Amino acid sequence: MSQGHALQIRNVTKRFGGHAGIVAVRDMSFEVQPGEFISIIGPSGCGKSTLFNIIGGFLKDYEGEVLLDGKNKPGDRTIGTVFQEESTFPWRTVMQNVAFPLEAAGRPKKERAERAQHLINLVGLEGFEHHYPSELSGGMRQRTAIARTLAFDPKILLMDEPFAALDEQTRLLLGDKVLQIQQELAQTTLLITHNITEAVQLSDRVVVMSYRPGTLKRIIPIDLPRPRSSEIVGSQRFGQLVGMIWSDLREEASRGMQETERRRAS
Repeated sequence: MSQGHALQIRNVTKRFGGHAGIVAVRDMSFEVQPGEFISIIGPSGCGKSTLFNIIGGFLKDYEGEVLLDGKNKPGDRTIGTVFQEESTFPWRTVMQNVAFPLEAAGRPKKERAERAQHLINLVGLEGFEHHYPSELSGGMRQRTAIARTLAFDPKILLMDEPFAALDEQTRLLLGDKVLQIQQELAQTTLLITHNITEAVQLSDRVVVMSYRPGTLKRIIPIDLPRPRSSEIVGSQRFGQLVGMIWSDLREEASRGMQETERRRAS
């Protein structure tokens, strides 16, 4: 068995509707090192969210293995998940939202407050501790959700397009905050995204998936220096990496459109 991997995806296949049904993900394999930031990107319908649900432990009936620290325990509390949909508790303040996992774990009040305050500062929400989600912007609510997920110190942070509802400028600036968090905590992170700029801005490597059934097309190392910020978006190498990933995605998305058109014509 390989040593030192935070996460291993081994020959994962997921079918819906029995053996003769739709294959959403087929023979997917890759590994994640501790402290690494990986983005998973692919055309619409390629099985990105299915893979998210498998890694997060929300889907159990699949072939292959998902290993955390060498153990087959998907869904363990060592994985923290952040979703695209609004997930803050509207009846709780920012402080109360972030402290919730610690409260549920029975941690002492003083420890909860100190840990929550540290994470609120880390995501840049100091001064908003006593605000409710309805008083925050979409980006601030997502930062609250990230801080809450980090509160119980997960080994892996798993995010499914958490910034999809935000405008491009806010996404880039929120990306800077995610980079700061990742740098300070050395947080192993997997991001499911359809946004190429976001993937290149944040990642150490980008996993490109093929059109359905989703399988591994290519893994692209992002050889941009760290520490990194959104200023890197204007660099020549950034543009080259975006172009490389877009070429792969365009090929797969075109194949998907052609298959859809053939089905409609038949």
